Amino acid sequence: MKQKFFRSLADLRFAIGILLIIAVFSIVGTIIEQDKSLETYKANYPLTNRVFGFLSWDIILKFGLDHVYKTWWFLGSITLFGISLLTCTFLQQFPSLKIARRCQFFRTTDQFKRLKIFTKLYNFPLTKLLFKIKQNQYSIFQQKNIVYCYKGLIGRIAPIFVHFSMIFILLGAIFGSLTGFKAQEIIPKTETFHIQNILNTGNLTIIPKISSRINDFWITYTKQSAVSQFYSDMSILNSNGNEIKRKTIFVNFPATYKGIKYYQTDWNLTGLRMQNSKRITFEYPLISISNGGNKVWLTWIPINKEFKSGFTVLIDNLQGYCSLYTENGQFLNNLELNETFNLSNPLTFLEIISSTGLQVKIDPGIPFIYMGFLFLMISTLISYITYSQLWIIRNKQTTFIGGNTNRATFDFELEFINLIKY
Repeated sequence: MKQKFFRSLADLRFAIGILLIIAVFSIVGTIIEQDKSLETYKANYPLTNRVFGFLSWDIILKFGLDHVYKTWWFLGSITLFGISLLTCTFLQQFPSLKIARRCQFFRTTDQFKRLKIFTKLYNFPLTKLLFKIKQNQYSIFQQKNIVYCYKGLIGRIAPIFVHFSMIFILLGAIFGSLTGFKAQEIIPKTETFHIQNILNTGNLTIIPKISSRINDFWITYTKQSAVSQFYSDMSILNSNGNEIKRKTIFVNFPATYKGIKYYQTDWNLTGLRMQNSKRITFEYPLISISNGGNKVWLTWIPINKEFKSGFTVLIDNLQGYCSLYTENGQFLNNLELNETFNLSNPLTFLEIISSTGLQVKIDPGIPFIYMGFLFLMISTLISYITYSQLWIIRNKQTTFIGGNTNRATFDFELEFINLIKY
């Protein structure tokens, strides 16, 4: 019964069935937004107007459809598929490779009728035929008047590499899902931060206790004043606050420390620093508003102690200037860094306080996934190697010769014709 059970696991139809189930689960996870807030699901999947007539936010939360790729049933199906592949490898692929390595002699001439190509040669020297076969890189095994030859045995390893590549990829996906995490942090320039704003995490995740500091943040612009790239100069700190590592990161070029990756993803303006005539510095918070998809920030600066009158400051970039408007929206002036504006009391524009948006993540399954794709590329290259076999029986002055190949049949036929040429 054990043998029958494992044979069922190794069956191709069973593996395809599990793969289809995984595909269905993946489609569900693609259609339904993953790892969103409860308010998002309540807004998009209300109880009163169910999607597809049955799907609402309570069903999504009940069955874990908001985090499909971390549910026990999705991870269980992946594990079962991996077990099926592993069982198939040991019960079918390895024995098949072992059989291919054996000497499979033909004992009777009737066996040649099962081959794709065979012929009879009369008065053809066997030594000359074997010499030609050896020149074509075949391995030759002979017992008196019967001969077996093969080449390209390494091509039979390709399915095994495919199985191991898929197993590594599945293992990496499960390991990463259980132990990885992703966080999003917005940090003002010169501030130190810890990993706190966790977006999603696995059941076995341990959040590292590590400190980092944003030393500087800046943006480069094109000639048309569009954002070209934004950069963060950051440092990794030890428990004593000393710098361990320092790197400038930008989009698609993260910093890495002990498997933790820091990606540059966003930016924001948080405030302005102004100085009055008495050299007292004030900070004014900036509020972000939407302007046709562009980022625009504004703040209000009072000009008297009663806060009854003032002017509005508007800024839409980090190029070092802002625009001033009256309470009625009338344009006053453009103010550059270190420039003084004198309305009723002189104010000097000192600094734009910016913050950087970082995505912090760790995925311990990535090395397994890379290893899986490496095996997959190797198997693709190996699969181009043709596995060919030749059989020869010498009966007095008559030589029976035939062969088979698993691919490149036309090339094999040309090779066969060249072998039997006198």
